[in-house]
Amino acid sequence: MDNQIDDESIVLAAATVVAIIALQWYSRRRGLNLPREPCYNRDQQRTNYISRIIHGSEEASIAMLRMKRVVFFGLCDLLKSKGLLYNTLHVSVEEQVAMFLHILGHKVRNRVIGVNFLLSGETISRYFKHVLYAIGELRGEFIQPPRTTTSSVITHDPRFMPYFKDCIGALDGTHIHASVRKEIVARFRGRKPYPTQNVLAAVDFELRFTYVLAGWEGSAHDALVLRDALEREDGLIVPEDGLNRDDPRKRRCWKEMPN
Repeated sequence: MDNQIDDESIVLAAATVVAIIALQWYSRRRGLNLPREPCYNRDQQRTNYISRIIHGSEEASIAMLRMKRVVFFGLCDLLKSKGLLYNTLHVSVEEQVAMFLHILGHKVRNRVIGVNFLLSGETISRYFKHVLYAIGELRGEFIQPPRTTTSSVITHDPRFMPYFKDCIGALDGTHIHASVRKEIVARFRGRKPYPTQNVLAAVDFELRFTYVLAGWEGSAHDALVLRDALEREDGLIVPEDGLNRDDPRKRRCWKEMPN
């Protein structure tokens, strides 16, 4: 019985060696017959690729960049006018922002972007950090404290006035996909089947953001996130002039949250 097993093992090993030799021989013969193509112009191919995205159809822009072309060019112009981004010798601002949006919108790695944009991983990482910093510097442009007067959206609409005359906006939380280390990923698992961060956002009645708090784990309760926003030094501010001074309970309503 043992001799039979040994014979079968020898035959199997020999067959494996023969298969490897045959595969190597075939690969070498095939490599000799590969067609020799002329070297391509990488800059021109990259330009053609980005042009198809930002100058093509509206559907292609939304699918690849997650925004319309007019919004994309408006964002690029704003970043350039603020001096936050500038064209380099080989990479334009539009291409820098397109790579950034492609990574965020599709959760792809540098290798995928490198194949599409024909750039090295180091170059992609460098420009991603540049755009990320530039976007962060725009927070003052798009996130401003709420006004202390009643919004015209309320005063000019009988459905809202006078019922909402002391309202300064609305706030809510949302769960956004988070990529974190495996050692702490359990804290970021909540109501979603994937890790998230619980983000609190406040907007006024013109749908302008007035406050955003990101970073809380997906397992954190909404009341805990709101309490943190109200208690931190640079947190959510409710201006007194935007509320009814005659009703102190109403001024505290933002902080009267269940434990």
